Amino acid sequence: MYVLNRRHFMLNTTAALAAVVLPVNRVKAENTAGASPQEHQVEIQKFKFSPAVLTVRPGDTITWLNRDIAPHTATAKDRSWDTGTIKNMATGSIVVTADTATSYYCRFHPMMKAELKLVVVE
Repeated sequence: MYVLNRRHFMLNTTAALAAVVLPVNRVKAENTAGASPQEHQVEIQKFKFSPAVLTVRPGDTITWLNRDIAPHTATAKDRSWDTGTIKNMATGSIVVTADTATSYYCRFHPMMKAELKLVVVE
């Protein structure tokens, strides 16, 4: 019993120290090195993107699903990428690259804003 408790303590202490000592992006990059691309879904509902902040890596695919009656887009602030018009219950997608712009909004409803946190493994 003592060994299990000590092991549990050591694992938690090590994880806590790593989180404090290492920069957040470095921890994320080390934890995701060699991982396969992931699929992410962002829901558009009540004129909001959810989640409003999404952590992604190059190679990941992001798909936006519009649950509002009104059409929307997901458009990079610098307009370097755009899903095109996404109608009610339709989707639009992009594949993330190392230079994907991270701030985006809806062209039809500019008050709708969200952000991608891009983690690049070097």
